Amino acid sequence: MSRLDTPNPKILLLDDDEIILLAIKETLGREDYDISVFSKAGEALEALKSARFAVIVSDQRMPEMTGLEFLHESKSLQPNASRILITGVLTLNTVIDAVNKGEIFRFLAKPWIREELIATIRNAVQRNQLLEANESLREDTQQLNEKLVVANSALQEKVEELTRGKEALDRANSALRENFEHSLELCHRLIETFHPVLGRQTKSVVTVCRQMAEAANLPEETRDVLITSAWLHNIGMIGLPRNICSKSLKSPDGLTETERQLLRHHPIYGQTLASFVNDLRAVGETIRAHHERFDGNGYPDGLTRQEIPEAARYLAVAVLFVESNLSREEAVEEVLRESGKALEPEAVRLFLKVSNLTSLPRKVKEVTLDELQPGETLARGIYTPTGLLLISEDKELTPLTVSKIREHNHVTPITQRLLVYQAE
Repeated sequence: MSRLDTPNPKILLLDDDEIILLAIKETLGREDYDISVFSKAGEALEALKSARFAVIVSDQRMPEMTGLEFLHESKSLQPNASRILITGVLTLNTVIDAVNKGEIFRFLAKPWIREELIATIRNAVQRNQLLEANESLREDTQQLNEKLVVANSALQEKVEELTRGKEALDRANSALRENFEHSLELCHRLIETFHPVLGRQTKSVVTVCRQMAEAANLPEETRDVLITSAWLHNIGMIGLPRNICSKSLKSPDGLTETERQLLRHHPIYGQTLASFVNDLRAVGETIRAHHERFDGNGYPDGLTRQEIPEAARYLAVAVLFVESNLSREEAVEEVLRESGKALEPEAVRLFLKVSNLTSLPRKVKEVTLDELQPGETLARGIYTPTGLLLISEDKELTPLTVSKIREHNHVTPITQRLLVYQAE
């Protein structure tokens, strides 16, 4: 029987508290697992030398050695096993040690939720099975390549070309990682490890936010909050079961109400994780608010308009654009439709200014509301959302006109793009 044909995945549980072991075993009792429990780390390590386990679960605080130390030892014995740490105190140092020393798959905080424990174990088993399958396929591929190289030199050239491409990609990724600050690099690695799609989306959101920050000439503090929040806005997703995350990315309309409620907690989880780093309170508040809506129908707190932190209003536009799952042109149209509803109109105008998607008429420039100046001439009339003309095209702006436009926007947001003629 091969290692991929084992009918019942083997689970190793280590905790010096017999009651905890019994509770976990009873929770997993209805699942088709072969469970081995240990109260001493030494005995558990001996078991790892004689039997292959799909998942290794360990408590952090134990008299013989810590959970991180045990999982670090277990990695060298069974690198493909999914390692899970149970801890009552989850600190940033614990996260860093877990990643650097033990390469932990997931964390579980005490007290755990029964459904979360079961889902985590299932995901861990699936990960182990994928790693085992990949290892087996890699071995088979290597043997096949050795036979084909002899008979087909063209295939060898293709393999070498692919190898060079992989090395170039590795170098590019390495260069990007070196440019990140250590804490952001660590958090992004956690997100990407948890779900690669989230990792890719995060990079795109950061790019859009950086362009917006530069175009708006934001104060340094606001710019830093926006960019850092862009890197970390999805960090709370690692607190959710991975299957719910995948489902939300592939078919969000198929989420159950319970799954939808769990998903809506990820901004709160993100704020909590960001709080582990000094001086990131504003970042945490921005992460918490990036799914709030300008019209007050967002979550988790139902904030509206200026109640939403400034950086969160910009971040919301970038997130909607990147995560809309639409083509580039359709995504821009979706951003425009949500102006004044989900998104702040001024933030949308700033996004459009840097999107480079619309060709403006000759000698016409697009401006934000704050950039309107007396003496400029409108290249397009300004209308209310109901179609009522406020100021006609070719109208030269006076100080009083500019003041009235801004006052009207404060009461009823102006959602359209603002165009003025460039000075000759």
